[in-house]
Amino acid sequence: MAATSSLHIAMYPWFAFGHLVPYLHIANKLAKKGHKISFFVPSKTHLKLQPFNHFPHLITFVPITVPHVDGLPEAAETTADVSHPSRFSHIMTAMDLTQPQIKRLLQDLQPHFIFFDFTFWMPKLASQLGITSLYYSVISATTFGYIYTPSRQLCGHDLTEADFMQPPPKYPISTIKLHAHEAKNVASMGRMSFGSDVLFSHRHFTGLCEADAIAFKSCREIEGPSVDYLISELKKPVLLSGPDGDIQQPTTALEHRWAEWLSGFDAGSVIYCAFGSECYLTKDRLHELVLGFELSNLPFFAALKPPLGVESVGAALPEGFEQRVQGRGVVYGGWVQQQLILEHPSIGCFVTHCGAGSLSEALVKKCQLVLLPHVGDHIFRARTMSSHLKVGVEVEKREEDGFFTKESVCKAVKTVMDEENETGKAIRENREKLRELFLDKELEESYINNFIHDLQVLIA
Repeated sequence: MAATSSLHIAMYPWFAFGHLVPYLHIANKLAKKGHKISFFVPSKTHLKLQPFNHFPHLITFVPITVPHVDGLPEAAETTADVSHPSRFSHIMTAMDLTQPQIKRLLQDLQPHFIFFDFTFWMPKLASQLGITSLYYSVISATTFGYIYTPSRQLCGHDLTEADFMQPPPKYPISTIKLHAHEAKNVASMGRMSFGSDVLFSHRHFTGLCEADAIAFKSCREIEGPSVDYLISELKKPVLLSGPDGDIQQPTTALEHRWAEWLSGFDAGSVIYCAFGSECYLTKDRLHELVLGFELSNLPFFAALKPPLGVESVGAALPEGFEQRVQGRGVVYGGWVQQQLILEHPSIGCFVTHCGAGSLSEALVKKCQLVLLPHVGDHIFRARTMSSHLKVGVEVEKREEDGFFTKESVCKAVKTVMDEENETGKAIRENREKLRELFLDKELEESYINNFIHDLQVLIA
């Protein structure tokens, strides 16, 4: 295809809101510059995304029928629709089964690009149709550099915990190190079958190697060394769409009951905690988390999924907990409007699992960061924020199994919330500098302009 001033880009992100929402963020940025987006999304899920579509005349939600797969509830479309992480692979299988639909749509639409992530079959399909494939990753460049480079994946043996305790050859960031339980998690995830009997590691590595180009929702100011490392390792273009300072608020208002409750507390005094749509705490970890909030003596709002095997989050709470925190603490098991909650002036601290979308939403707000990662990319983002950039505090965990205590939760919260804490002072200063970087409109504008230019070069 010849280069054109106006691009048409199709997008097909993994069926999880931690991927769908960041894809819609970049769609909004591109549409703001006059480019057309065909956003492939499960047929019912688009209703939840609609409030975040700020350019409906340029961003079209294209409904995808998600085939039923044994093991999934009827009408399940995304990871938010299933109650157990073991079923995420069934969602992936269902997404793989949409390949004939995607082929027909791409044939009809003939976009310049298809942006994808978990659908490892997309580059070959796109190539057959003369469409340029771009692996647009919400997983960080730091993570991919540590895990998915050829020197690591083509080593000739199954990767083990011991392998991941050490960075790959020439890895550029000395502060990124894994604890034993984290290395074990990364190794086990790589060996896990994740949809259509395809290994999780193979799915990512194949997509990276076969895509025409790779892009990250990141900037050189945060991940420059990792980006250069990936370029040298993968030998293909790596594009950056820049910081997400221009995340626009949904067009709806914060639900009245939560707005009213939050307004009952002083500015910057409330702990907000949420772990995304794919994270489930065990009952004992949930106990330590909420007891840590209680121990802090600060007001808190926690939006959490119930532990596996427990019917509701309320049924999982420690005995007498709700009575003791009545009036200053809420633990809620439903979906909440996270962007609007983080925007509320009462929020002073965000306890996060370090998902890409959650961090992007938080970094442009004034809340302090307490980092409690559980798996994969979240671990590397937490380490980047805490050890490399020093803009947040990780909750301390046991080396061997990653267990944390109520005391470690309380300590992390107090570190960032106590204005007299010396460590906290330095972190808050760094945090404000990073916030200013993310809110730098000129920097953001230069990144998105360069991103669009690089896309146009790819199809010239």
